[in-house]
Amino acid sequence: MRVLLTGATGFVGRGLLERMSTQVNLELVAAVRKQVPGLPGNVASRQVSGLETDADWRKALDGIRVVIHSAARVHVMHDTSSDPLAEFRKVNVAGTLNLARQAAEAGVRRFIFISSIKVNGEGTPVGSPYIADAQPAPADPYGVSKMEAEQGLRAIAAETGMEVVIIRPTLVYGPGVKANFLSMMRWLHKGVPLPFGAIHNRRSLVALDNLVDLIVTCIDHPAAANQTFLVSDGEDLSTTELLRRMATALGKPARLLPVPSWLLEAGAAMLGKKALSQRLCGSLQVDISKTRELLGWAPPLSVDAALRKTAKHFMEHHTQ
Repeated sequence: MRVLLTGATGFVGRGLLERMSTQVNLELVAAVRKQVPGLPGNVASRQVSGLETDADWRKALDGIRVVIHSAARVHVMHDTSSDPLAEFRKVNVAGTLNLARQAAEAGVRRFIFISSIKVNGEGTPVGSPYIADAQPAPADPYGVSKMEAEQGLRAIAAETGMEVVIIRPTLVYGPGVKANFLSMMRWLHKGVPLPFGAIHNRRSLVALDNLVDLIVTCIDHPAAANQTFLVSDGEDLSTTELLRRMATALGKPARLLPVPSWLLEAGAAMLGKKALSQRLCGSLQVDISKTRELLGWAPPLSVDAALRKTAKHFMEHHTQ
């Protein structure tokens, strides 16, 4: 089966390349803007102009049975655009739907869309996780754009018969992770005292290997057709517990000071960092029972095994 992957050079895309290049029953084609060195020898590439609304995908889609669409304009922490929603819509909505329409015209059987938990919202009360089929409630332009893309894809599926599978990951971590997760590992490795020793939130995360495994499962699973799935490691952690277990994986002590959450949140609000305090102190849980039951799927990698794998990569690449 020939599969087209977009976003092959991104964090999730690289994980998919590594896994799917070893699948003997798959012929993988990576859609790239320019030739990328280092692709596995058995992975073909097709050059495309990008996710513009008028991009021509016909050559890249020739002979393709399944599209995995992981390319996107990603969430930007400090977006300086005068109209962030319009910029997200250009790529995440118009660009995605342009690709999907051409995919349907080319006879693609299934379109797998990597969306975001931000379609559901920004946080949950402890013990009240998001479920896959709940009413969406995105709170920022990125989440809105992903929701609108999902809605457009479902309309295309209904019109053309092409199957659509939507996957909404939580925060993804693993070897090569960047941003706040990488900063966290650097702090722990240096032994920096952190004021996060008394945070009792609950957050769902997903290891890259677990997300990739679910995506690969959805390539040909009959029950995945026209469904929306949430994905996590199946074990929710507080920020305090995550830092302690990450420190263990790094072989370092966790120097965590028991500063109350309310004090951290107040300080963050005074500094204009309310969104950061929400990620550190707030809860965001997902219920993956639909994913488990409908697909017979379970996360193959435990949290601690995934953290050890992440820590090993960090020690090899960021401590020299």
